[in-house]
Amino acid sequence: MQKRPETLGEIIKTARDKSDLTVEELTARVGISERYLYRIENEGKVPTFEVLKKIVRELAIYPEKPVKDSEVEDLVHMLYSCDDRSL
Repeated sequence: MQKRPETLGEIIKTARDKSDLTVEELTARVGISERYLYRIENEGKVPTFEVLKKIVRELAIYPEKPVKDSEVEDLVHMLYSCDDRSL
């Protein structure tokens, strides 16, 4: 049984792996440095709202099911459901 990602960085890294995107490919699409993405995925760096929005959309991150106690899943769900004006 595979461990479910718990941190924002783990969620992003897992989604990137499932999308078969390299760090280089994702950073080029999102417009950030490889070091910045590494820090988000592995060091707990919290990205800016704009960067998070781009990553979520690029990786098509959807919460599997709403979990009331998970702030990360709630945030991802809220971000994905917003239109550009609401963001």
